[in-house]
Amino acid sequence: MEERMVQFIAALRGGGVRVSLAESADAFKAVDMLGVQEREAFRLSLRATLVKDATSLPIFEELFPLFFGSADAPPMSDITEDMSPEEAQMLAEALKMFNEKLRKMMEKLLRGEQLSQEELDQLGQLTGLNRMDDMRYRDWMAKRMQRAMRFEEVQKALREMMELMAQMGMNKQRLEQMRQLLQANQKSLEEQINQFAGQRIAENMSEQRPEENIEELMDRPFNALSDGDMQKLRKEVSRLANRLRSRIALRQKRAKTGDLDAKGTIRANLKNGGVPIEIKHRHHRLKPKLVVICDISTSMRPCSELMLSLVYALQDLITKTHAFAFNDHLEYISPDFAGRPAGESNEAIQQVLVRMPPGHYSTDLGYSLAGFAREYMDTVDSRTTFIMVGDGRNNYNDPRLDIFRDLTRRARRTIWINTEPPMLWGSGDSDMPKYAPMCDNVVVAATLGELTTAVDNLLAHP
Repeated sequence: MEERMVQFIAALRGGGVRVSLAESADAFKAVDMLGVQEREAFRLSLRATLVKDATSLPIFEELFPLFFGSADAPPMSDITEDMSPEEAQMLAEALKMFNEKLRKMMEKLLRGEQLSQEELDQLGQLTGLNRMDDMRYRDWMAKRMQRAMRFEEVQKALREMMELMAQMGMNKQRLEQMRQLLQANQKSLEEQINQFAGQRIAENMSEQRPEENIEELMDRPFNALSDGDMQKLRKEVSRLANRLRSRIALRQKRAKTGDLDAKGTIRANLKNGGVPIEIKHRHHRLKPKLVVICDISTSMRPCSELMLSLVYALQDLITKTHAFAFNDHLEYISPDFAGRPAGESNEAIQQVLVRMPPGHYSTDLGYSLAGFAREYMDTVDSRTTFIMVGDGRNNYNDPRLDIFRDLTRRARRTIWINTEPPMLWGSGDSDMPKYAPMCDNVVVAATLGELTTAVDNLLAHP
């Protein structure tokens, strides 16, 4: 119990509740005096010692049952248990109409079986629940787990199964009873998933690392960042942009005169025999024109979000930016940033991320490139630096290398920013080895520190 209380207090702190060491000690003393047998007295003793203001009550009330309440979902009924042989035969015939994956899930609901711990853990890993440490996303994560289990398809299949059994002659009263029991079983399974999501998030909150300095976070890979880490890095982007702006502006000031143009100098001074000499320079393009296409699938979201934040925080150093985001389709997102101060770009980015949620293995870069070629090819010309931010994974869809080749030929230069190390390129559904030879530069940026360096180099050589 002591260990559970320590985890509970750590989770409260992770949720923003200020709990001092003295208050923690008071909580342990209160429990020693009152015990844990009376659950309500136990709850009130913790609330009285750990919660100081009304704003902290909701997180306390949500976390308490996850650490000390019953974690059992409502019981489920085995619908097949009291079936007659004729009914069981009808059910078996109806189930044959569905594929194996759907059939297994339907049979689980019919038998009233809850998900095993192994199945729940796999769902948590698949949906990113294991990295979630913010209780506000509990319901959203539960729904995401349901989508991963193809809940909607299962529900549709169950309705079709009932219609088939009705056609086979099953009694209407018996069918209605089955329908009600199935609905109850589905609700129980949803509750189990919701409870698991809450417990896993609560555990993650209790295991949050002590406050780290921002330099350590900047060197942490994107795929290892928690929601709290991302929040800190979003705030850090503004400071990084100011630092980059000063450095880049100084470089641009020094470069205004350009490099010495030896041939131009000789030609210009032929008229006077070379005396006096009038120096000629080749002028640089000081402000680049950018087209940025960002992959906002689950694996790439942190990198793409911070890339967009950096680019829009440095708009005064860029002639024009056309920004696009894609997952299963491509959207032009520059209008989301129009009229916003640089410091408010995060709000625009969050709107984009909400509007384009990540799907389950839905990334289709080839289709997105086709959409770009059809609608936005005129944004790329000989003055454009074309930037791809993505891992080059395409779910085995057509990579549309022909379109990418046309884009690279039109652009002044092409830069690809990838979070994966080269040793993973070409594995599984990665098309990166096909795209990379067409790029002028491929940059591996798995951390905010590496991404910042990439943007710095990008603007240093427009």
